[in-house]
Amino acid sequence: MAKKKIPSWYATGRRKTATARVFMKAGTGRVTVNKADLDDYFCRETDKMIIRQPLVLTEMLDSFDFNVTVRGGGTSGQAGAIKHGISRALLKNNPELRGALKGAGFLTRDARIKERKKYGLKGARARYQFSKR
Repeated sequence: MAKKKIPSWYATGRRKTATARVFMKAGTGRVTVNKADLDDYFCRETDKMIIRQPLVLTEMLDSFDFNVTVRGGGTSGQAGAIKHGISRALLKNNPELRGALKGAGFLTRDARIKERKKYGLKGARARYQFSKR
């Protein structure tokens, strides 16, 4: 007897130096990040809220289960990468959500990254103090 295959969708999300691989399937709304529950992986409520934003906007908070593997960056960048990946996965499932997700800015890759340090300077733009005398 053949096993019935549950439909699933995959998407990649990026933010700063963080990359999130998001696997979405029909379920009860559980989000697993790096084999840990969302509440165990992220301590700050703002990070959890950022991740749930596309689900709240599309009113699909309890419709899908997400298995996420995220690497690189800090907690804030990882939360943004997961949000981007979840938005793209929802779009693959239902293309009619494009207007709402794009209008909220969830499909746009946030390209802002840390500027490199320049030679002769202390940082990216900070200079050493100038002494006239």
